[in-house]
Amino acid sequence: MIEFEDVAHAYGERTVLRGIDLKLTEQRVAFVGANGSGKSTLARMINGLVHPERGRVLVDGLDPVRDGRRVRKRVGFVFTHPDSQIVMPTAGEDVAFSLRGQGLPKAERSRRAAEVLARHGLGGYEDHPAHQLSGGQKQLLALCSMLVLDPDVLVCDEPTTLLDLRNKRHFAEVLAGLPQQVVLVTHDLDLLDGFDRVVVLDDGKIVADDLPDAALAHYRALIG
Repeated sequence: MIEFEDVAHAYGERTVLRGIDLKLTEQRVAFVGANGSGKSTLARMINGLVHPERGRVLVDGLDPVRDGRRVRKRVGFVFTHPDSQIVMPTAGEDVAFSLRGQGLPKAERSRRAAEVLARHGLGGYEDHPAHQLSGGQKQLLALCSMLVLDPDVLVCDEPTTLLDLRNKRHFAEVLAGLPQQVVLVTHDLDLLDGFDRVVVLDDGKIVADDLPDAALAHYRALIG
């Protein structure tokens, strides 16, 4: 369970979250809203990338502010721009790098990296230069670098913004098949087929929280 208790936050004089109370237990949850609505800030609090100025966040009872290392073992995060997450020369090395703190032999890290790459559409790319992959492949690589750690929760912050339609569809199919709880921040409403819950934010507040059809109807009315 992910819980937000009276969470508020501001960047300087600009308030981006105002007293958010949420309990997320569903397997597929999306945050939608206009730019500046607070949805990305809220998502980044789940693994401690942003700390609330008021209130608290809990992930299975753990506070990301106080228990950051333990929470990050449970929560993987995929950013909009995959280049910001790629740190090693090849795809295989990049995924294996995520396992560096687990005390595994190099051969085992490489084996696990190859296994997760193959599972999610990048089989045979272990030795391919990571930054020469296509945009869709880079986003899959960033995803694999999180999934190799077998997190309980995967948070994705607008992961398809830079992708073409074919790669968006493929990424959506990959997300749909994951056993993890997925929290997705997106403007791409087509990705939300099969989601359990959609939370709509506006001006730092929750203005709708429902099944996708009802929540998205509210969102469409809101943006006119």
